[in-house]
Amino acid sequence: MKRLVYTISILLISCSAFAQDLTDALRYSNYHISGTARSAAMGNAFGALGGDFTSLSINPAGVAVYRSGEFTFTPSVGKISIDGTYLGNTANDSKYNVSIDNLGYVTTISTGENSETGLVSLSFGLGFNRLGSFSMNMLAEGANANHSLLAYFTNNVNNPVINSDDFDPYYERLAWDTYLLNYDDQNQEYFNDITDNGYGQSQRKTADRRGYINEYLVSFGANFNHKFYVGGTLGIHDIYFKENANLYEWDEKNNIPYFNELNFNTYLKTTGNGFNLKLGFIYKPINNLRLGVAVHSPTFYRFNDAYDSNMTSSITYLEDGKTEKYSAQPDKEGVYDYEIETPLKAIFSGAYVIGKSGLISVDYEIVDYSTAKLKNGSDGYAYHDENATIKNAYKTVGNLHLGGEYRVHKNFSLRAGYENFPSVYKKTYLNSVNPNGQSTYSTVSGGFGFKQGKYFFDATVKRILNDESLKLYPGAINMADYNVSQNNVIFTLGYKF
Repeated sequence: MKRLVYTISILLISCSAFAQDLTDALRYSNYHISGTARSAAMGNAFGALGGDFTSLSINPAGVAVYRSGEFTFTPSVGKISIDGTYLGNTANDSKYNVSIDNLGYVTTISTGENSETGLVSLSFGLGFNRLGSFSMNMLAEGANANHSLLAYFTNNVNNPVINSDDFDPYYERLAWDTYLLNYDDQNQEYFNDITDNGYGQSQRKTADRRGYINEYLVSFGANFNHKFYVGGTLGIHDIYFKENANLYEWDEKNNIPYFNELNFNTYLKTTGNGFNLKLGFIYKPINNLRLGVAVHSPTFYRFNDAYDSNMTSSITYLEDGKTEKYSAQPDKEGVYDYEIETPLKAIFSGAYVIGKSGLISVDYEIVDYSTAKLKNGSDGYAYHDENATIKNAYKTVGNLHLGGEYRVHKNFSLRAGYENFPSVYKKTYLNSVNPNGQSTYSTVSGGFGFKQGKYFFDATVKRILNDESLKLYPGAINMADYNVSQNNVIFTLGYKF
């Protein structure tokens, strides 16, 4: 399978490059958990609190905090809006999403009648939490470009010059078959009309992404003296990612002979599954203070990529002024299997309960993203270069979760939370400044909870902000700056038994 050249530009690619790289390793390693409305409202700072189904994906000792059985169901609806700034122009696209973020069942078994010492109870949890969503629409466009996808293709086939029969069928071959890439017999090299005439064309990149990371989990926990809690979770991950992308370049000013426009469409569907193990502890040194620690093993994934592409062109011949349109696509859809091993994660947590009226909680996650690995390509590829790039480009980060809850009435509570995920990229790579070294991802949230008898209802509004810089295609000189804002409304319906 053809590999991309690993330079600083590989850090900033957003087009559907079918060869796997550090972008894939990060996409399936960097979790932003959804879960229940209560957890979302409190910034998912539940590592020391427990007693909420989301905590089983954070610190599995949280299942042991339950004193009764519980069933939860959490739907959500949201809108994600993205401003893409490219070549001095800003364009916007947005998308509404409806999803199920949580479905959980917990049962608790007391070890003896009114037992309050020793092993007090055993708990069992079964269900799923959503660890991430990929659904979004992206748009960036601008005029007077100083590069082209065709320049990237031309450079690939000229260094060294290769026979057109050996062109990549999903990339350069399409440009050749649509007469966008041509051969100069005199100079014995390939060329394209956009580069030869000094660029200046307009460009637009659109992408429609869909997908998720779901964690189906089985958790066990034990409660000792209502002071020490221990738990373990087996997490089984289900991943689905699909992207339809289009790169459109056109000669808006009619300054480039022959060339009128090109459309390069790419399709990528990734499906995968994996598993990990989590072990956690919660300790109450005093009744009001809770301390937690959890360790997540790497997640061991197996993926399958299905990919395809096509290209259309419009060319006006100077000799007779006739305009011709061409199209090309590969003979068949490509498929490829590979594995990813995500980083180990450690979570340290603390919570303080303020009488019977409120609490504050904090979680701090430590993850070394440079340890992520691509492995075992289906054609025997070992990913040595890609893993070296991951090691040199990514770093260790600390993700912060803060949350608070205030009980207004015995049946009604108010909640608020904050999360901050620093950039996983090093500030420099290959002696160049990485624009994504300062990128951010943060959330603010607020909500309420109401309970009546055995039933409870929680609602949360969550706002997510993040930014990143991406190239529209491999080898591009300029980047598009994407500013993402997302508003989600999350509801949890629950029943205790």
